[in-house]
Amino acid sequence: MRTHQCGELRPEHIGQHVTLTGWVATRREHGEKLAFVDLRDHSGITQCVVRNDVDVRSEYVIRVSGVVAARPAENLNERLATGGIEIQECVVEVLNAAEPPPFPVNERADQVAENTRLQHRYIDIRRERMQRNLRLRSSINSAIRRAMEDQGFVEVETPMLVPSTPEGAREFIVPSRQQPGSFYALPQSPQLFKQLLMVAGIDRYYQLARCLRDEDLRADRQYEFMQLDAEMSFVNQDDVHTAIGAAVLAAARAAGQEPGEIIKITWHEAMNRFGVDKPDMRFGMELTELTDVFASTEFKAFAGAATIKGINASGKADEYGRNKLDHMTDRAKQMGAKGLVWLKVAADGSFESPVAKFISDAERALLTERLAAKPGDLLLIVADNWTTTCEVLGTLRNDIGRPPVFEGPYRYLWVVDFPMFIGVDEVSGRPKPGHHPFTQPHPDDVHLLETDPMNVRSQAYDLVLNGWELGSGSIRIHQPELQARIFTLLGISDEEAQKKFGFFLNPFKFGAPPHGGFAFGIDRLVAILAGEENIREVIAFPKTQSGADPMTNAPTPVAQKQLDELGIRVLPPKA
Repeated sequence: MRTHQCGELRPEHIGQHVTLTGWVATRREHGEKLAFVDLRDHSGITQCVVRNDVDVRSEYVIRVSGVVAARPAENLNERLATGGIEIQECVVEVLNAAEPPPFPVNERADQVAENTRLQHRYIDIRRERMQRNLRLRSSINSAIRRAMEDQGFVEVETPMLVPSTPEGAREFIVPSRQQPGSFYALPQSPQLFKQLLMVAGIDRYYQLARCLRDEDLRADRQYEFMQLDAEMSFVNQDDVHTAIGAAVLAAARAAGQEPGEIIKITWHEAMNRFGVDKPDMRFGMELTELTDVFASTEFKAFAGAATIKGINASGKADEYGRNKLDHMTDRAKQMGAKGLVWLKVAADGSFESPVAKFISDAERALLTERLAAKPGDLLLIVADNWTTTCEVLGTLRNDIGRPPVFEGPYRYLWVVDFPMFIGVDEVSGRPKPGHHPFTQPHPDDVHLLETDPMNVRSQAYDLVLNGWELGSGSIRIHQPELQARIFTLLGISDEEAQKKFGFFLNPFKFGAPPHGGFAFGIDRLVAILAGEENIREVIAFPKTQSGADPMTNAPTPVAQKQLDELGIRVLPPKA
């Protein structure tokens, strides 16, 4: 039906007879006999010169045949790749008429309410921005697949109807018609199946897997999401990082970047320097140790504190007035800190602050040196336990200095050696796992499992891009004896473990190789590489933040007959 796409024609095509198809983007009258029609498809726009009596309107689907000609000099459009040519002697065939669209099919639609855009998503996707994002996503998926297959990975599809494992995130539950009262769950991830594939000898598995979690939505979260899921046998952490890194960097290159190497730091270093376990390394303002500076202080807010740290918001003193500083102090308290000390550095090097009089000259000199403070800087200090101090300052650091996630440079980072356990359950008194309970402890710390579990490191790792966690993984436990020790620490009896995970654990008795894996969110990665803050802009048919689909009206009630077949009774909402 066409010889070319609308964005392909250039001056070298002048004189050729061509046929184009697409949608009418605009129509402009040109004198009494002629009109300009901009014809659009996914590749771009071409101007067509048609007779004035041709009845075509916005979003009509048409076919145009004519001769490529040079545009008059006064009509050149340097903003378009096709801006040097037009189609003349046009014969127009209307393939389908169209009603006026509910919003313009151009970038002005960004100002339209999101619900309206999603209700008419098939129109929204016609826009250049959405076409670009979805085609970029396709290119990234292809690059990831090539990178994995080049490394010997085998793509295997895992089930979508799985047993419920309620210890993780909230699941979507699917009732069984043939077994009333029993339910499937939709997979939160292929975790258990991919480990079984290692027992089965697949050796290197990957999948662009659709996963589902019934959790509250936000800019970087949907009920349904896609991830690169991978598992490898006979590997250590570095092997996994190398394989996954190759896929991530291939994705970046598919988006037109030339990324640098992926650096690696430990969880403890990330917390100590940046106050978060997914640090954004594009800007400074690192946390600085100040405990020794105030070791002999008479300032009560600092005296006896386990950890004192500070950050220097360089040049921010004038930007933060008293109202902003009070709000920042309240925010620090809401996060668990006893308070926040702020100091503005004056032109003469002195400190301007309600607490400046409590800081001695010697402490001021050491503080100025340690934080490299200069006139116009804003110094923020927290004194508390190590965890609270780091987390509060890490949050304030991001609040003050973090640029939008998609702004370069793109800094990829592996965070390794996460704690095996995070705190103690208030009811049971048992350690709470920092990752899933199948994560291998660090080999140097196994002897501490029963005596000092809070200081056991795990072989878990996260991949971070510009302060946004892309995904996580770990080396898995493959020895039944070690798995039993972890279950005992978590208060999971043999009977309970067999009931919940028997189908997964039993195969490990038949020769499970050492193995590890990883999964990262494709939606998040594509959003960052596309320059989008919201993953809905890189998903063809997303849900709104309330979990609704304005286009299909899902979720909807189902007929009573269906409920009866499933043995389900719907209760009225709680008051």
